[in-house]
Amino acid sequence: MSEFVQLHMLVSYGPSNLNRDDLGRPKTAMMGGAQRLRVSSQSLKRAWRTSDIFADALDGHLGVRTKGMGALVYQALTSGVGVAEIMKGAGDAPATFKPIPEEKARKWASDIAGTFGKLKSGENALEIEQLAHFSPEEIAAIDALVVRLAATGNAPDENDKKLLMERHTAADIAMFGRMLAAAPVYNTEAAVQVSHAVTVHAVAVEDDYFTAVDDLNRGDEDMGAGHLGETEFASGLFYVYICVNRDLLRENLGGDEALTAAALRALVEAAAKIAPTGKQNSFASRAYASYLLAERGCQQPRSLSVAYLKPLQDADLLGSAIRTLTETRDKMDAVYGKCSDAWCDMNAHTGEGTLQKLLDFVAGQHA
Repeated sequence: MSEFVQLHMLVSYGPSNLNRDDLGRPKTAMMGGAQRLRVSSQSLKRAWRTSDIFADALDGHLGVRTKGMGALVYQALTSGVGVAEIMKGAGDAPATFKPIPEEKARKWASDIAGTFGKLKSGENALEIEQLAHFSPEEIAAIDALVVRLAATGNAPDENDKKLLMERHTAADIAMFGRMLAAAPVYNTEAAVQVSHAVTVHAVAVEDDYFTAVDDLNRGDEDMGAGHLGETEFASGLFYVYICVNRDLLRENLGGDEALTAAALRALVEAAAKIAPTGKQNSFASRAYASYLLAERGCQQPRSLSVAYLKPLQDADLLGSAIRTLTETRDKMDAVYGKCSDAWCDMNAHTGEGTLQKLLDFVAGQHA
């Protein structure tokens, strides 16, 4: 059986609206007969994937997810600036190859984009309907093709358009997967599973009625506010569960053990430190995890969310949540046998353990 790394995390957010539903309300879920505050796994993964922690730790090994690769190819062909440079915001850089006419560039770019997914309606459309996640190697291949087309003046043939790759070193794709409906052979099975974060206690979503004052209103005629608004928020202590198939992650990264370890470190550090960006300017709801429990082993993974099926109500909510979590783990070990080969924790509530020690634990080669 594969080796798994599991992470159980408790993190507290004050008044916030980190992840909104279609009405702008904080997302919620019913659990154990009580309403809980919820942050979706999609929101968490995007915050981690686009964080400075990922950018620094996995430099050169992160992909780009977009519908607009065709538009980037078109811009590159007509400007003489490479796709990678344009993606960095250097679209006004000096040309490094001879641009080609716009009409020809649009047709070629649309033709290339069509290999990544179904094109949107319209003649020579440049965007596809589904997001596609491109690895650094694929972006480099697209760049090389653009330069070659500009040099030869010949339209791309079928062989030229074989730009997607089954093997690459994009750690974010290796972790969170990729689905390309138009080219399923290039799909990547996600090695990382992330739960929705839910509070360990019941939550009531509250309303914030606020005003903004016109600085130049002296009150001579109108004493009212310049703007009235209402937003909804809630606060809570969240439980998050992450399960990593370490063997699959290494396989997705072409067997690169060093990159696998770096990806695991980046994932756990980002999970511990990075919050979703929703309404941050209004609430400054940034937080580090207060408790982390990491486990490793070849046993069948299991979440410990059942620990909070009954919503907690203790005055020492964090202390109670930690005790409940560890007691649930111990009881599962007692009835099922050991559910992991080894574990390591970090407890900011009591000042025990360190993040560095926990990162070393999850990143090491264990199986």
